Amino acid sequence: MFPLYRFRRLRRSETIRRLVRETHLHREDLVAPLFVCHGKGVQNPIASMPGQFRWSVDKLVEEVKELWKRGVLAVILFGIPQTKDEKGSEALSEKGVIPQAIRAIKDAVPEICVIADLCFCEYTDHGHCGVLSEGEVDNDATLELLGKQAVVLAKSGADFVAPSGMMDGMVGGIRDALDEEGFTYTGILSYAAKYASSLYGPFREAADSAPQFGDRKGYQMDPANGLEAVREVELDIEEGADIVMVKPASFYLDVLYRIKTTYGFPTAAYQVSGEYAMIEAACEKGWLDRHSVILESLLSIKRAGADVILTYFAKEIADKI
Repeated sequence: MFPLYRFRRLRRSETIRRLVRETHLHREDLVAPLFVCHGKGVQNPIASMPGQFRWSVDKLVEEVKELWKRGVLAVILFGIPQTKDEKGSEALSEKGVIPQAIRAIKDAVPEICVIADLCFCEYTDHGHCGVLSEGEVDNDATLELLGKQAVVLAKSGADFVAPSGMMDGMVGGIRDALDEEGFTYTGILSYAAKYASSLYGPFREAADSAPQFGDRKGYQMDPANGLEAVREVELDIEEGADIVMVKPASFYLDVLYRIKTTYGFPTAAYQVSGEYAMIEAACEKGWLDRHSVILESLLSIKRAGADVILTYFAKEIADKI
């Protein structure tokens, strides 16, 4: 008790603070999300995400080399197709932009871990995450297509596929499809607890993936629910997920903590486009110290239990930690 014990003794200098620090953020914790488009020499800025770009494959490879040089061990790829249709056909083509990108990255930086987002919202003309039936996403018909998409991505060299559509049974269906084709070592990073959040707006601009009617509340999770997330994660683990993920991160730290402490399973969190955009906007106004707030935001995610953090700040912060 005071005055015998004084917490300030352990805060007196930066050296002492570092000595007793409980949570450490490492470059190895970070995954960089990247948007890939057709063309050559393309590096188009994304207005709502300052510092982020749509990359053609040739320019993407240069960016991945730079990330690897800075110590970032993994990237996750999101595709922007040339054409869209009601079934998202390019997502099933080995000539699609993401298979092209995976092959080019693996040729240039074979050691880097390539995660391929596995969903249809970027590829469908209606912007929903699967096949439609009477105006709603047909869960079971979509599972079959997700399996086919996963095999295409695995053939191209993806280390992980990352199903993000929140279809019931998606992990089990994808695992079966991969195993049947001999891709037993292709991992699944499941968007196990993906919420119907208001924080996805900038991403939907970047990937041109906004739904053309309705919303995604019928398959993404209600932001009010926490126990449901625990049940979702449990099912994905049972179906064969290798890593489970909570998305978004900062508004759902309680969910992240609950999942990590409940299962002790490899757990990721996605600091999404809206989180990134809010920090960027405040820093642009001069209201926040840029490096400090980025680091604090990522430390909060790590402290809540994330082993892996998907963040658009990966390249920038890797040089500073």
